[in-house]
Amino acid sequence: MGKGKIVIFSAPSGAGKTTIVRHLLDNNKCLTFSISATTRERRHNETDKVDYYFLTVDDFREKLARNEFVEYEEVYDGLYYGTLRAEIERIWEEGKHVIVDVDVKGGLNLKKAFGDEALAIFVKPPSIQVLIERLTFRKTESEESLKKRVDKAEYELSFEKYFDKVLVNNSLELAFENAQKLVDEFLES
Repeated sequence: MGKGKIVIFSAPSGAGKTTIVRHLLDNNKCLTFSISATTRERRHNETDKVDYYFLTVDDFREKLARNEFVEYEEVYDGLYYGTLRAEIERIWEEGKHVIVDVDVKGGLNLKKAFGDEALAIFVKPPSIQVLIERLTFRKTESEESLKKRVDKAEYELSFEKYFDKVLVNNSLELAFENAQKLVDEFLES
């Protein structure tokens, strides 16, 4: 693979990592978003090959069998997310650095795969209560899926110590500022 670097943002769902990543992309021309692949249903505001590569379970498993993923995770039964090797290579060939927005296990797997060429940042909500409020405000969760996400978030918070940096998202403006500092320091090193 090429000579670029990878900035990894991981967090429990609803912690704000996607908003932070979008902000960094808008303000750093040297960063390009690595589009993850998933088997989940596309939301009304999402576009294939922009937000995700939306794949069928069979397509995803075929790519797995051909070793086309740098990392992947079966998050729930039949619900896969993964980072395609070709996606990382495409970005590096453009002379850019990769920024990824992945779940906690995916983030740790990418860090393991790329070592010092990767900066793994864990975005943390100020509290579980704030996380519940954010997820409820989204209006994308049923009561059952909300409980699943909150349970998963509580579990994922136990992994923050394995990340290079922890970014508490209490105030979005401050989170933007702190994320930018972390990225600048890493890319200059």
